[in-house]
Amino acid sequence: MNFNIIGYLIYLGITTFIILKVGKICYKNGNIYVADLIPNHADICQRINQILLLAYYLLNIGYCAMTLISWQKIISFSQLIETIGIKTSIIVFIISILHYLNIFIITKYIQKLIK
Repeated sequence: MNFNIIGYLIYLGITTFIILKVGKICYKNGNIYVADLIPNHADICQRINQILLLAYYLLNIGYCAMTLISWQKIISFSQLIETIGIKTSIIVFIISILHYLNIFIITKYIQKLIK
């Protein structure tokens, strides 16, 4: 029996939930952080935060969908669990890297853009 379709649905459900939840949290808390970097420009801060959220969603959900083509044929339930675990952990790792990269870029270069 081929478990790939079941794996795809479970994987996309889990990763989409993680991506949306982390995106909401970062969007809500990130606005305060961006506002601290760019004082007296609340409208610019809001727009930057919205663009970051949109780029985050597009990049991560697109990457999740693209990884489906690299899956090998899953023939057992244990292989299904293993594949979902590995692929989901890769997504969580990428999300954390992107988060810290965004913080670095914003803190390093935003002051140059405002001046």
